[in-house]
Order: sequence, then structure tokens, then C-alpha cells
Amino acid sequence: MSDFNGTYTLDPSHSRIGFWLRHAMVTKVRGEFTDFEAALTYGENNSATATIKTASINTNSADRDAHVRGEDFFNVEQFPEMTFTATDFNIDGTEGTVTGDLTIKGITKPVTLKVEIAGIAVDPYNQTRLGFEATTKINRKDFNIDFNAPLNTGGVMLSEDINIEIEGSAIRQG
Repeated sequence: MSDFNGTYTLDPSHSRIGFWLRHAMVTKVRGEFTDFEAALTYGENNSATATIKTASINTNSADRDAHVRGEDFFNVEQFPEMTFTATDFNIDGTEGTVTGDLTIKGITKPVTLKVEIAGIAVDPYNQTRLGFEATTKINRKDFNIDFNAPLNTGGVMLSEDINIEIEGSAIRQG
């Protein structure tokens, strides 16, 4: 694993922080956040932090995005950012987990990301890049995001589970 040792910053132009949830109990709605920054150190002193601007949500529907930015969901005026701070790394080779504290709407809960490291490469600009994917699932009600509507056929409009998918390209610093 020593090939991956170093301090990195996430390259937002080559990374994606996305999510999906069930809509009307029969289909998936996908979205992503387009304004974020993250740093990680792997080696002797492992660390990872990320900050995501909640107003940068994009679900490809302007009306839905406006609703999600409002008080029913993220309340971006009061809570403009969500954060993640790693507390434990358990990586063996190129797979493992990173556990940390996720804060949304001022509420902090532990989450564990399943991580797969795709590899490391030097790009044409002589930057060393670490590629990885990370996934987890959270319950949005744990973060006081509890808007919903009943369906005439039973069930509710939105699932409680939110599946988070991160595709990262991080550039080694120094």
C-alpha cells in the first residue's frame, strides 16, 4: 500500500459526488453535488476531510433542486455546507472501509464508506493521481430530512435510504 502513501486533494473537475434514492417506490432519482473540496492523507497519519456546498445540488430538474435547497430538505440558507471527517481507515491492499463523521443540517452521525482504490498514475501534466470509488447508504431522517408525501397506491413518494456514490481523482501534493 506504500505506493498510495501521501497527501492528496480531490480534483473536482475529474471527480463526482453523487446520490440516488427511490422515487414513488418504483424508480431512482439521481443527483450530484457540483461544489466540493476534499483532502486526504494516507500513510502514517491517515486523515480525510470533505466539505460539500449544499446549494450545489443538481438533479437535472430546476424545480426539484429549488425545493431540495429549501427548508423541507437541506435548508441551504441556514446550513450551507455538509462535512465529512474520517475517524478510521481499514484499507487492505486496494479495498476496505473508511469510517467517519458526516454532518448534515448540523447533525453529526457516523458513516462507513466502502472504498475501492482503482490505482495510481502520473498524468500528462506530471501530476500523480489516485483514483478511487466509495459508496455508503444513509437514512435521511437521521439528519432531519424527513419531507415526504403518501402515494394513493400505498407507500411514500421518497425512500428514506440515500445511496451515496463517490468517484474520486485525487492529486498528490508535494
